[in-house]
Amino acid sequence: MKQLILGGARSGKSLLAERRAMASGRRVIYLATATAGDDEMARRIAHHRARRPAAWESVEEPLYLAARLRQLAAADTCLLVDCLTLWLSNLLYAGTAAAQAEAGEAVDCPLLAAETAALAETLPQLPGQVILVSNEVGSGIIPMHPVARRFADEQGRLNQRLAAICDRVTLVVAGLPLELKSPAASLDANLPAPPSLL
Repeated sequence: MKQLILGGARSGKSLLAERRAMASGRRVIYLATATAGDDEMARRIAHHRARRPAAWESVEEPLYLAARLRQLAAADTCLLVDCLTLWLSNLLYAGTAAAQAEAGEAVDCPLLAAETAALAETLPQLPGQVILVSNEVGSGIIPMHPVARRFADEQGRLNQRLAAICDRVTLVVAGLPLELKSPAASLDANLPAPPSLL
């Protein structure tokens, strides 16, 4: 099964993804797309690491996600990718797209286009289970900054593309999952309880 879990910042989307991975009964590989570019991000990464079971394998992949998924996917494995938003940001800044948008130029980002297309093509072919976590960034106002506008557009397009491919799509708001697309037998009733956030 391929799943996409969407939500805003601190919505509980990563916790839900972790609970579903735990409940899968499979070997879990956590694919982290974040890079510790500053102290705050390093703290966030450490928080996520501390919350994960020690038995889970962790792999970092900031750019070439489709290739890494092909390498790691197996019938007995659940791959948890957290998150597509940071991955997309990495792709945007790895090329010239961010600088072009900043300068008000027409934006061309072949790396971003190639890697998002590769993910969409690869995902349906992967054995085992894949859980993708992504931010829903389109619910607010249109950003004033040109790079932020480009990013919001790309994130919205990516989320739509993957939602069409995935078997299950869930939106998380205030820790509550709302099923947007689901196979008939998919229920969270048997998932372990989330840890207290207080």
